Amino acid sequence: MLTPRSTLARRVAAALDASPSRIPVVVGLCGSGRTTLIQQLRDRDGCGPAIPIDVERTATTPERFARALASASPLPFPEPPAGSGARAAFAAALEGFRQVRTDSGEPVTFLLDEFLELRTFESFPGLRRVIYEFIDCVSSSSNRFVLTSRYVVRTGRLLRDRSARFEIIPVPGFTLEEVLDVMNLGPTADAGDQEYTARSIQALADGRAAYVRALADELALMRERGGGDPVSALAALLAPDGRLDKVCRFSYELRLHRARGYGALKAILEILADEEGLTLTEISQRLQRTPGSTKDYLSWLEDVDLVAARQKRYNFADPLLRLWVRLRCRPSPPSEDEIAREVRRYALPRLPQQPEPALAMAAAAGGASGLIEID
Repeated sequence: MLTPRSTLARRVAAALDASPSRIPVVVGLCGSGRTTLIQQLRDRDGCGPAIPIDVERTATTPERFARALASASPLPFPEPPAGSGARAAFAAALEGFRQVRTDSGEPVTFLLDEFLELRTFESFPGLRRVIYEFIDCVSSSSNRFVLTSRYVVRTGRLLRDRSARFEIIPVPGFTLEEVLDVMNLGPTADAGDQEYTARSIQALADGRAAYVRALADELALMRERGGGDPVSALAALLAPDGRLDKVCRFSYELRLHRARGYGALKAILEILADEEGLTLTEISQRLQRTPGSTKDYLSWLEDVDLVAARQKRYNFADPLLRLWVRLRCRPSPPSEDEIAREVRRYALPRLPQQPEPALAMAAAAGGASGLIEID
C-alpha cells in the first residue's frame, strides 16, 4: 500500500506533466507497490482519461489482447477485422496506443501494468520483435504512458539505448513515516514504542510494501489477542501457508519459471541461502559445475532479479526471500521451533537499537517459544 505522502506518485506525476511528457517506467520487486500506484494514477485529476491495462492478465493472444483493449477503453479503439491474424491484431493495438484521443483531441493516459508480458506474443508468426515495436510506438506517440515491471534488470537492459523520453523510476522502500501510517496505532499509542515497532517492521520487511502491510496486520491481530512483537509476527507469517509464505512462494516460482535452467538455479539459491557473499568460483565449487556454466546460471538469476552481484560477490536481491528459501527448500516443512530459530537469526542483526535492555536479554535466552518478546 502506498501512502498519500509517498514521493513515488509525485515523481510519476511530474514525468507525465512535463512538456513534452516523459514516460515513467516504474520498476520494483514483487510486492513493492507498482499495481497500487497504477490504481492511484487511474483516479488522478488533471491528466485526462486514464486507461489501466493489466498486461499480465490480458496478454494471451494478440487478437484477444486487441479486443480487451477495445473493451477497456472508454474511447473508440481500433479493432482488427475478424480472422485477420496475429500480426494485424498487434498492429491494431499499436495504432490505438498511438492515435486514440478524446472527443476534443486531447491525449489520453495509458497505464500498462507489467508491460514486459507483451513478450508472450513473440511466439506468434511475424511478431519476433514485439517489445521493441511497442517501445518505438509509445516513444513516438503524443499520448501519455506509465509502464511498470517487476523485472528491474530486464527493463534497464531493454531501455538502455532507447528514447530519452523513458524515465526508469525504482519503487523506493517505505520510509519510517509511511510504516507508521500503515500501522495506524492511533494517537493514544506510546510514541517511543510506536517508533521502535515501526523501525523494526521497516527493517524486517526491507521496506517492501507487501511485507510491511502483512507484518502490520499480523501484529495488530496479535495485540488484539493479548500481545505480540514484530519478530513473532514474522514467524507466524512464514509458517506453512502463512501470508508471507505464500507471497514468497509466488515470487520464487514466478521468477524461476521466467528464467532458464530451473533445477540448477534452485541449487544456486539454496547455496546462497546457506551463505551469501560468495564469488563465482566459490559457487561453482559448491555446485560442482564449471565456472563457465555457473556464470551462465548466475546471469539468468540476475536477469529475473533473484540475485544481485556487488563487487563480484553474489547475494539474494530480496533478503526475506532468502529466509523463505532456508525454511522451505528442504525435504519436509519446518517445525515451529525451526521457524522461530531461523526468523530470530534473520531478525537480530536487523532490529534497531532498543530503548531498553530487556529485548537483548530475551533474545539471548530465546524464551520458551524461541521468539523475541517486545513489551
